[in-house]
Amino acid sequence: MTGLAPAGIGRLHDLMAAHVDEGQMPGLIALVARGDDVHLEVLGTPSLTDSTPLARDAIFRIASLTKPITAVTALTLVEDGTLRLEDPIDDLVPELAHRRVLRAIDAELDDTVPAQRAITIDDLLTFRMGFGSVLAPPDAYPIQRAEAELGLQSIGGPPWPPGPLDVDGWIKALGSLPLMYQPGERWMYNTGAQVLGVVIARATGRDLAAVMRERIFESLGMADTGFFVPAEKLDRLTTFYAPDAETGELSLVDAPADSWWSRPPRFPDASGWLVSTIDDYWSFASMLAGGGAFNGARILSEDSVARMTADRVTAAQRVGAEVFLPAHASWGLGMEVPARGSEASPLPCGYGWDGGSGTAWRTNAHHGVTGILLTQRAMTSPEPPRVYADFWAGVNAAT
Repeated sequence: MTGLAPAGIGRLHDLMAAHVDEGQMPGLIALVARGDDVHLEVLGTPSLTDSTPLARDAIFRIASLTKPITAVTALTLVEDGTLRLEDPIDDLVPELAHRRVLRAIDAELDDTVPAQRAITIDDLLTFRMGFGSVLAPPDAYPIQRAEAELGLQSIGGPPWPPGPLDVDGWIKALGSLPLMYQPGERWMYNTGAQVLGVVIARATGRDLAAVMRERIFESLGMADTGFFVPAEKLDRLTTFYAPDAETGELSLVDAPADSWWSRPPRFPDASGWLVSTIDDYWSFASMLAGGGAFNGARILSEDSVARMTADRVTAAQRVGAEVFLPAHASWGLGMEVPARGSEASPLPCGYGWDGGSGTAWRTNAHHGVTGILLTQRAMTSPEPPRVYADFWAGVNAAT
């Protein structure tokens, strides 16, 4: 396998530097790797008001890049027999047993039919539990209004600031709502990962953060990944911004001094609350690229990685989700994967995912290429922002 192309690396640098130079974001870190050839761009500053150069060990909010980590955690429990993919979740999450299902997405909450079967662990990982993001204005349907009133932060809008519910309160509130579709009928974004976090905690009798730390982070040396940033590391947490929808001007969302991530959350959201660094996430990505092992530590079997990275969702189940899963993309276990027949397409076709805090990761196993991008600029639309398009253009040029 050939390494990276120097001219392409130069193009990646120029494309990424332009976003920082134009003030689109204070700083970013971009990684591209092919085989053992790894290149890193660390550009800009930690905030708009801090002229200190951004450091390689800067801590970013990785948002939905949390989801693949949650999936790997669950699969370690499948491998040791604690969970089985085909098992219903009713015993562990009785709040979601004996579901009712809306007769139609726009139906009133009492216009339901019985669920044809229970939700399974596999449904949570494949996002086919029957509940998730609705691509419609926030108050278009009764189910959206009810979800918002409960403060679930599951089917629309960002998960920040953190809500008032703890784990048991959150799952109880979700259990008060009907499903939108029958289990297994439709791919729906996000909620499955949140419920999976509850399942992991209850199956192990441990806090989700502790399970992730013991099963993944400690073995891979991911010392800076977790659901909050300890006081002694807060000076490494970047400042987080969101662009104005009309002007693009950045406004402050979260700063290190009193960050929402400066203390453990009441609800450790398994869909999107982790923080991490470029080297930590590179270790995680390298583990999957290595068939479940990295630096002598085996986290998953090769069979589990193959199962995780295979297309598990049919074209019919993806209908209506095109903004999340374009033609080249489908879903495996807890993350995007290439749709059947698309494996040789250029990046961003691959396995991985994007985060609403301005993060992205894909590994294309066919080409042996990985790209990881960490920024401080929130996504304000499901459509990929310009920095993503430029990042993948640079990655492809470099490889």
